Amino acid sequence: MKTLEKAMKTIPLMMGLFLITIIAQSSYAQQSPQPPTETIKTAASHTPEQQEVINLSNMKWDWMADKKVDSLEALFDDKAMFTHMGGTWGKTQELATIKSGGIWYKKALVYAVDARIFGNTAILLEDIDLQAVVGEHEVTNPFMVTEVYTKENGKWKLAQLTFSHLLRPVKMNNNKN
Repeated sequence: MKTLEKAMKTIPLMMGLFLITIIAQSSYAQQSPQPPTETIKTAASHTPEQQEVINLSNMKWDWMADKKVDSLEALFDDKAMFTHMGGTWGKTQELATIKSGGIWYKKALVYAVDARIFGNTAILLEDIDLQAVVGEHEVTNPFMVTEVYTKENGKWKLAQLTFSHLLRPVKMNNNKN
């Protein structure tokens, strides 16, 4: 009888330990892992062709800020696609959006750029903070921008531009220029 009484007293203890273990495992399983925070790094030096595309990209940010639609018209391939947080569209819509002020790319601060050339294709990754006016609202967002250029008849044309929102905080000084 004493063995049965002892067993009856340890069953609730064992059940309690079992439940605590299940609850602890469940709470760990529900916690999302921290997202990666790595970013690209700018190489110490670039090939002349990489530098050419980087310079062209920098000019593109200036043209977008200054709403130089004619310069952008020449840079953007006719089949180019632009992927934003709010949608994806082609060259005609992107130029119309810039011209109308639907999106004003006010200032792009580039922290790092990685340029890779694959034959007649160049892919740039840029870690940026973009200060923009969208509609009537000024916003600043951290983005990893992917730009794809193709070389035709000795000239680079922008074929794809994608903004991927980063989880890192904005680095840009929030002084309004």
